Amino acid sequence: MDYSTEDRGQGRAALIVNTRSRSGERVFFRALDRLQELKVPLGATYAIRDPARLAETVREVLEDGSGYETLILGGGDGTVSSVVDFLAHRDVTLGLLPLGTANDFARTLEIPPDVDGACDTIANGKVVDVDLGLAGRNYYVNVASVGLGVGATQALTPWAKRNIGALAYPVAAIKAFMTHEPFSARLLFPDGDHEPVEHERLLQVAIGNGKFYGGGMVVAPGSGIDDKSLDVYAIRLGRHRDLFGAARYLKSGDFIRNESVSQYRTTRVRLETDPELSVNIDGELVATTPQDFSVANDALKVLVPQGSAAARRDL
Repeated sequence: MDYSTEDRGQGRAALIVNTRSRSGERVFFRALDRLQELKVPLGATYAIRDPARLAETVREVLEDGSGYETLILGGGDGTVSSVVDFLAHRDVTLGLLPLGTANDFARTLEIPPDVDGACDTIANGKVVDVDLGLAGRNYYVNVASVGLGVGATQALTPWAKRNIGALAYPVAAIKAFMTHEPFSARLLFPDGDHEPVEHERLLQVAIGNGKFYGGGMVVAPGSGIDDKSLDVYAIRLGRHRDLFGAARYLKSGDFIRNESVSQYRTTRVRLETDPELSVNIDGELVATTPQDFSVANDALKVLVPQGSAAARRDL
């Protein structure tokens, strides 16, 4: 059963923690104590044991008339992505406790990975505006992809995430790489900033909004979450499977300089594939191709450390 505590006063911040995230259960009360020590005016607090209730709880908190100005969310990238549709373009600020395995969204924004550092950011940080990606009508924070990323998601087990942490991502990618079936794709750019292109024998197509994904892999050099654009890349699979070459591709943003990689920076793109494929959106398979992608400028307000240069506030 989920448990909650509630201050009946007019608190300005609500705390919702996914206790099924990698470290959520053991840090919930530590975060609660630390936020109170830092004089963060907490109202309702929820520790959610069933991730399926996260979105419902966030919606209820935002619509119950209490007027919360800050929503403090504890969990990983999947937690953020599952509720970001309720936060986009609203007059509420997200405070993040990065409790997941990858924490790529927090890494992009330079939010400390430890509970005390994250709580200090919530109490003493600054508010910035960040872009969100859109896959159809689904908002996302980090990246959407087809191909290897989907296979890696399917190979990524809860046991691996709990027991080997961020290393679970490259292990899952290796498994996916060994059984990957190449595909073809067509990219269409409705704004006319690029000509339509077709690619054959692909390993992956990704449409990135943030800087990191998959446990610290770089979307592209210069990519950011405040640049009002999406970074699109297509990786062609060589005639011979090169596991170490693929690892080099996916670990550093320098991969786009390889002749097997095509990169595009844009605000809107339509992706068509043969065959039709599932789309991995921040670690969840919630769409299929063909799919339209766009960027939502300054769609989310987030608390970040005072020294973070990842984004700024557009007033």
